[in-house]
Amino acid sequence: MKLFSLEFLNYAGERAVKTWAQAALAFLGTGTVGLFEVNWANMLSVSLGAAFLSILTSIITQKAPTETKKNPDIYEL
Repeated sequence: MKLFSLEFLNYAGERAVKTWAQAALAFLGTGTVGLFEVNWANMLSVSLGAAFLSILTSIITQKAPTETKKNPDIYEL
C-alpha cells in the first residue's frame, strides 16, 4: 500500500477515529461521577493526542489489514 493513497488514508482515518473514541470513553470512565463534572477540554486533549499517535503509528507501519479469503468448507450460522 502506498503512503497517502486513498486506501491508506481510509485505513488510518478509521483507526484514528476508533482510537479517539476509545480514549474519550476511557477518560470518562476514570471515576467521573456526573456528565456536567467532566473536564471536556482535558478529555478532548487526551483523546486527540491518542488519535494523533494512531496516525503516526499508521504512517510508520504502513500496513492495512489484509482481506482473508473465506474457506468454502466452513459454514457460517
